[in-house]
Amino acid sequence: MDIARLSTQGQITIPAEIREKLNLKGGDKVLFVEKEGQVFLLNASMEALRKFQNSMEGKAEEAGLTSEKDINEAVEEARKNIWDEKYANNG
Repeated sequence: MDIARLSTQGQITIPAEIREKLNLKGGDKVLFVEKEGQVFLLNASMEALRKFQNSMEGKAEEAGLTSEKDINEAVEEARKNIWDEKYANNG
């Protein structure tokens, strides 16, 4: 268990071992989550990524993308469409 002291401005230094476990670097944002009377400290970027991953679960299968080749082809088609929309009528 690590202990940190709260400054008079309400700041703390997160112990190095905890920063490493959460993969926190200078300038990163942290998220405080209260659950059942306890407060948890999370890496905000990692939590956002985890939520995004969870929201995307099963979407490839729903779109009929069943292989890496299917996904690569869909990405290439999307890139082409974006390129065409952006530059096709600029000539």
